[in-house]
Amino acid sequence: MLETVRIQTPNGESLIDVTAQVREIVQASNVQNGLCALFVPHTTAAVTINSGLDPMTLEDLTGELARLVPKRVDFKHQYDTPADAAAHIKAALIGHSATLIIAGGNLLLGGSQSILFFEFDGPRSRTLHVKVLSD
Repeated sequence: MLETVRIQTPNGESLIDVTAQVREIVQASNVQNGLCALFVPHTTAAVTINSGLDPMTLEDLTGELARLVPKRVDFKHQYDTPADAAAHIKAALIGHSATLIIAGGNLLLGGSQSILFFEFDGPRSRTLHVKVLSD
């Protein structure tokens, strides 16, 4: 089963918790045991698993990414703005895919884990592909 989550992102950079949408897709699939593969088909957006409970963790994530890859004018790639090259690098660091285990019809996520969609070059209309595979 392949489903697509559509995400309209705000201006600039944002972090969106998509755990509920992915859980709904897994439950609708009726797969009891298997895998859930997530894929972002964009070069300036990403997906990862991390703590979504504490907003400070999310601020730390975005803050450290900004420190590691600042927006600057000396990037060779300047498609739209100096932020564009930084967006590509940040997305590459976070990654464009994640795989989760399904057991008993549920995603195996830790108690504080969430599925996080990163936008590094908004506003955009984005997609997150969700593939549910049965054992």
